[in-house]
Amino acid sequence: MPEFTTLKIDHDPDEPRIARLLLNRPERLNAICDETPGDIRAAVEWAENNEQVHVIVVEGAGKGFCGGYDLSAYAEQDIDHPCQQESYPWDPIADYAVMKKNTEDFMTLWKCRKPTIAKVHGAAAAGGSDIALCCDMLIMADDARIGYMPTRVWGCPTTAMWTYRLGPTRAKEMMFTGNLISGKQAAEWGLANYSVTVDQLEAETMKMARRIAGVPSGHLAMHKMVVNQVMLTMGLEQTQMMATVFDGITRHNPEGLWFRRYAQAEGFKAAVEWRDSGRPIPEGDEARALIREMEARAKASD
Repeated sequence: MPEFTTLKIDHDPDEPRIARLLLNRPERLNAICDETPGDIRAAVEWAENNEQVHVIVVEGAGKGFCGGYDLSAYAEQDIDHPCQQESYPWDPIADYAVMKKNTEDFMTLWKCRKPTIAKVHGAAAAGGSDIALCCDMLIMADDARIGYMPTRVWGCPTTAMWTYRLGPTRAKEMMFTGNLISGKQAAEWGLANYSVTVDQLEAETMKMARRIAGVPSGHLAMHKMVVNQVMLTMGLEQTQMMATVFDGITRHNPEGLWFRRYAQAEGFKAAVEWRDSGRPIPEGDEARALIREMEARAKASD
């Protein structure tokens, strides 16, 4: 079996036609680090090249599916990164190249010939929701949560899957509010295929996976391509290009820079609490003034 630093993949012990892809950083709530997207691509490629595998189940170790990007490394710390550039003027093309690669790596779950099922317990938040929504099907625990909170500040979902999975009205609600919804509500909205009690999540997911695994792999590939082609015709790839550019802008405009400075000054937890509380996010000239104030305090304390 291939070995990765952020996940595991193998045949299900009792079902060789079913591959189990386990996001495996439970100590960080399976948060996405620099290695995660590439590991997902390599794991999907292994499953796609394995003739026995007919379906891939994607799940998370520990308390949840995936808590999103490991942002404490990018927001709270004083570091420079292609996706958070401050030691020189922001290079949007360098930013785009990194984030577009991440998006394409996540999208291998959507593009591969084998059906993919996200099995979600706990949280599939922010970038974790990108991974879940790149899967073909979504089965959630009733009390699981899914959403993209950074749409309030410092982020735009680069996979742009919300509209294609929910339709424009519900997608706008999720994007405008940054709310998390439960597995039960996700099923009611049609975002999740099913929502079940957490103790039934494994059984229900495997019931669906076994049903799919009995279909010839060629048939599954053709059916998936037919449905995916509808989304491509609707402009999915063009929408992802725009969303990835906008994601970079949200991290480098005055509001995004205020969020990072506040995280550096008060801690990432405090910045997230402000973001998610519903308090107005400082913007424009107000954000610029607060940035100058926080930078002056930081310089004085050095």
